[in-house]
Amino acid sequence: MSITSSHDLARHLTEAIASGQQEVGSLLPTEFELCARHGLSRYAVRKALDELQEQGLVSRRKNVGTRVEARAPRQGFTQSIVTAEELAQFGSRHVRQVREVVPVVADLALAGELGVPGGTRLLRLSSLRMEAGGQGRPMGWTDVYVDERFAGIEALARQSPDRLVSALIEERYGTAIVRIRQEIGAITLSPALAAELQAEPGAAALKITRSYLDAEGEAIEISVSIHPADRFTLTMEMNRSRERGA
Repeated sequence: MSITSSHDLARHLTEAIASGQQEVGSLLPTEFELCARHGLSRYAVRKALDELQEQGLVSRRKNVGTRVEARAPRQGFTQSIVTAEELAQFGSRHVRQVREVVPVVADLALAGELGVPGGTRLLRLSSLRMEAGGQGRPMGWTDVYVDERFAGIEALARQSPDRLVSALIEERYGTAIVRIRQEIGAITLSPALAAELQAEPGAAALKITRSYLDAEGEAIEISVSIHPADRFTLTMEMNRSRERGA
């Protein structure tokens, strides 16, 4: 496989560990060796190793190296998403299983949640997010809302379960998404949603609302994703800005 990013390297190393090519107890190549072998920056290599460590696949100790601790990730998923490209990577690893597609008219409650005018006509695609291959419990539930003029996206969403709906809209309709606004909150699972997610009713969950905006600031798509607390952790890295002249 072509390795051009930290996510590519993390996936490559994960596959090597799962296949037994890198046995439990063995040491991975050093950061320097991985940089030289794959032509990546040290930052990208460290980010890939951080991802493996967060999944419980490896441990890292100074003057020892990176040791393989398990062949399979521990339950749950930790994902760093700070760019649209990384969001697309998440989509490719956690495929869509469409459960329902229905037209809706936003009442005041839904309009307030989505930030659209009341009475807006939308198409809602409701899906489970599963690990590629469909094994294990669902990672989450996602309701995607698009303007009714994008109704033709349903077929593409079913045909391409590993691609984000936003990317399919861009390709099909030529509408460029230039900004993504994200809001994160905590909720408890309703009985109906808990049943779909194979979780306990009332269990804690992470709710992520993303608005995909065009150049004029109009929402092309709005997604609302629910992840049980024990299955998903969202990490973000922030750099401190430097004052001019410092």
